[in-house]
Amino acid sequence: MAGGPEIRFYHLQTRSMEQTLPVLLDRCLERRMRAVVRTAEEARAEQLAEHLWTYTQRSFLPHGTDHDGHAGLQPIWLTAAAENPNRATVLFVVDPDVGPELEGYELVCHLFDGRHEAALAAARQRWKTLLDAGHRLTYWQQDSSGRWEKKHETGAD
Repeated sequence: MAGGPEIRFYHLQTRSMEQTLPVLLDRCLERRMRAVVRTAEEARAEQLAEHLWTYTQRSFLPHGTDHDGHAGLQPIWLTAAAENPNRATVLFVVDPDVGPELEGYELVCHLFDGRHEAALAAARQRWKTLLDAGHRLTYWQQDSSGRWEKKHETGAD
């Protein structure tokens, strides 16, 4: 699919979502990119938002949710809705039953916990669906030290 977003699958094995997501969001901010984090439920978005304030003692990630408001001012927006109110170019999908909205994003990242069979099965199905639709996909897996290794790329022009 020409002109569509780059789509990455991140297979978490040694670190949790709560350990991994802040690192990836921090990389976005370093590159001056805005992000939306899409969850299955609003309570999950609020839980992750609370975590982003405290995940490290050295710093925090500026972000917001519906509860906070001012979406357009937030570099990171956490939501259960299919929305992009902060004009983000990066979408993080962090729950297996969330359908990705690809329109308007340059990069879509699916994070899934490989230690949970349901999440693994959902990621496999999503990969197949996106591949069949002609998207370029890359698959990244954590090694034993938690570093990312690119394991597979498909659909590249």
